[in-house]
Amino acid sequence: MAADIDKCKYFTREIEKNDGCALKLKQCYLGDVGCVVWDAAIVLAKYLETRQFYDPQRGVNVWAGKSVVEFGAGTGVVGLMAATLGAHVTVTDLEDLQPLLRINIHENRALISSGSITAKVLKWGEDVSGFLPPPRYILMADCIYYEQSIVPLVESLKLLSGPETCILCCYEQRTEGVNPKVERQFFELLQQHFSCKEIPSIEQDPEFSSPDIHILHIQKKG
Repeated sequence: MAADIDKCKYFTREIEKNDGCALKLKQCYLGDVGCVVWDAAIVLAKYLETRQFYDPQRGVNVWAGKSVVEFGAGTGVVGLMAATLGAHVTVTDLEDLQPLLRINIHENRALISSGSITAKVLKWGEDVSGFLPPPRYILMADCIYYEQSIVPLVESLKLLSGPETCILCCYEQRTEGVNPKVERQFFELLQQHFSCKEIPSIEQDPEFSSPDIHILHIQKKG
């Protein structure tokens, strides 16, 4: 019976890695925005294994042993990708997303060898001491959509970022409703404290990229 309930509650999406293995991500049939794999998350996940970061033939692996925190992880696809590449990852989201994150971590354990991954609750704007010292990378995909979350999101980025922390931010540019206003507010506030560089499509995964999905490298000023 439990298995039948589980099948009714979730469906699986596979994201193929460059080595031929596939991440298996359970998504919820019903739920909030964090319950599905969004396109920006796939674009960012595939960006992590582009040759500038990961190229076994040349002995390149930027992720090996690096500390990584993912904000607004949802299904956990981006953090899981980093963990399979050798990073030590903490995927974070609100309390109600923790069961889905734990399920997806369990489903993909076999793909993680030298890396590691754990799920924790992080509510933007609140205490981040449990995540310090600052990670080498912060990952965030499609976290810019609620107007009320902009200030606490930037505050958490400020609190958790050190001088060496690189934030990889991927978002889908949306033109309807309040989205343009929310994006503008986010970047106006962010650029008071951080510098941003957009990654050209030629440096992204050739198959998993889109003109309306942007990847930024963000670092704290000064």
